[in-house]
Formats: sequence, structure tokens, C-alpha cells
Amino acid sequence: MVNTVTLIWSLGKWTVKMAGVKPYMVEIEPGTVMRFWVPSETISKIKPISKPTKPVVVLLHGFSSDGLTTWLSQIIMLAKNYAVYVPDLIFFGGSTTDKSDRSPTFQAECLAAGLKKLGVEKCVVVGFSYGGMVAFKMAELYSELVQAVVVTGSILAIQESMISSSAVENVGSSWSEILLPSSIEGLRSLLSIGLYRNIPFPNRMLSDFLKVMFSNRKERSELLEALDLSYKDINIPKFSQRIHFLWGEEDKVFKLEVAHNMKEKLGNNATIEVIKKAGHLAHLERPHIYIRCLKKFLSSVILGEIK
Repeated sequence: MVNTVTLIWSLGKWTVKMAGVKPYMVEIEPGTVMRFWVPSETISKIKPISKPTKPVVVLLHGFSSDGLTTWLSQIIMLAKNYAVYVPDLIFFGGSTTDKSDRSPTFQAECLAAGLKKLGVEKCVVVGFSYGGMVAFKMAELYSELVQAVVVTGSILAIQESMISSSAVENVGSSWSEILLPSSIEGLRSLLSIGLYRNIPFPNRMLSDFLKVMFSNRKERSELLEALDLSYKDINIPKFSQRIHFLWGEEDKVFKLEVAHNMKEKLGNNATIEVIKKAGHLAHLERPHIYIRCLKKFLSSVILGEIK
């Protein structure tokens, strides 16, 4: 029987290919490979990789999916005017490593190395949830590469006690169990936390999603442990880049108050924009509003560079 999620993913692959974006495997170092979705005109079987000619946007996914599934709508709506790069982070989608490091710093280092191999010299990084933590780390470590950061539903580092207690209490599980569901009901609980409105997904689709999107369970559990460890050593960096929080007003995971608190701590370089009637998955629930807000910010960054 055909896996419905695999079928939808294949249709998504064809759709972004029509928009001028296709997958490309990058060896970061021996034993570590990352799958990127990249502008088709920059890669060729017979020519060296060429540098992008449009402003670069890098889209980083969250913990429960891969790059294409998370950002399909945004890839399609950005590809005409921007060079869009969408990686699968390590142990998600087509990316893996034989190294033991599970930290956000390692993810950021691999991502920066991959982008360099792809000819990217400057970019705006957009990070959702776990991807937002990697985006913050990239901005901290690679200020010459990262022009600005857009963050949705994420913080500088995670600790379970920082997550909305009501979100966990509502489903009666620990946070690690919520993020790595092993049953249809577990995945349904995860979606109920992430979405503003309850959507009655059929059991067949949820079962297929579990089979496709939750591989590398041991390694992903280690990624979560590394997040908690990284929190204990965190110092809030002084970012030179602009940081823009693009937040769902009804986020049940990291409530809007969290975004406002981070904005205050980061100072004048930080701004915040709120999407109404959207939860943690604001980019999926309100894709057209999300892209309008994102494009407005991207335009302001580009204009700032020109000046």
C-alpha cells in the first residue's frame, strides 16, 4: 500500500522543482552529509557549483519534520525573487553523520560549511522551532555569513522548564515523549499543541507520517539531551545582525510573552511581529500572511545592505 506522506512528499518535490529548486547532497566532511534544496541554476552535472545571483534565504526546519515538508509553501512563494536554500539538519531527512556531537553548535558548523561549499557568501536565516536555535547559533558564530535572522517559535536554547507547562500538562507526557511520538495518539497530541485550530487528520495519514518522518529516534533523543546541556552554559550573545521574531499569537509551546522577553534582552536590533489566529506552526497555518511578513522583512534587509 502506498504511503500517503511519501506520495505527498514526492508531489512536493516535483512542485519545488517546477519552481526552480531541487535536492543536492553535500559532503561536509568524511562521514557527514547533508541534503540541501538549492536553486537549480547553481548546480550542474557538468559544471562547477555557481554562486547564487539573487539574495539568499536559508530556511531551517523544526524537530518533527524535514526541510521540504516544513517549508514547501515558502519555497514556492520565495523562489522567484530569492535564492532559496533549505537543508535537512543532521539526522533529519537525507542528512546524517558518524560523529558523536549532537549540539546546536555542530548543526550550525555543518550548515555553514555546506553553504560555503554551495557558494553562499551572505544570507538571511529563517529558523522555525529547533531550526531557530540553530539559526541563533549560526548568527553568533558566523556574523560575516548571516546578515539577519528571522525566528518563529524558538528561543536561544531550550530547557524543559521553559516550555509552557500547560502544553505538557494537557497531554500528560514529558516534552521528549511529545517531540518523539511513537503512536498515532502521540502524534495527534503533538499536533494539538502545535496548531491553533484542531484539524482532524485521518489515522492513516498520521500513521504514514510516523513511518516517514521519525527515523533516527535514538540520535534525535540525543539531540534533545544536547539542547538541555547547552542551556546550562548559555550566555546571551550580542548579535550584530537584526533579529526578527515572527510569532503565532496563540503559540502554546513558547507563548508570545517568551518572544517579547527575548526582544527586550536582545535590545534595539530585535523586532517582533505577531500573526493572529496562528499557533506554533504559524508558517503552516497562515502561509500567505507569514510570507507577506517575511518578504517585508527581507526587503528591508536588502535595502539596508544597499544603503
